Amino acid sequence: MGAVAWEPVCRADELEFERGVSALVHGQSIAIFRTASDDIFALGNHDPFARRSVLARGIVGLRRGIPFVGSPVHKHAFDLRTGMCLEVETVSVPAYEVKVVDGMVLVGGRLRAQA
Repeated sequence: MGAVAWEPVCRADELEFERGVSALVHGQSIAIFRTASDDIFALGNHDPFARRSVLARGIVGLRRGIPFVGSPVHKHAFDLRTGMCLEVETVSVPAYEVKVVDGMVLVGGRLRAQA
């Protein structure tokens, strides 16, 4: 299987700070977030606890220095860097590579799961 191509999603300046948006990327529902520190992250949009695609509507913040999104349904927090749930360490959502080139947000392949 070959490398996943970088897919353009939107312009970085179109993303609101501390908000998420959803997009269909590589055939998957992805949540894109821009933090107050102007970092951009991409996670799978599907909340494994609520069993719905709602993470893009969650609250973005910092917990002990970890950027996270809190699910709008059951309030579980997911690390924006890794997708790991901060309350239940055996649960995670996919995290994706993100880069900004000439102001355009590009999403690549899934990041490897943390051990």
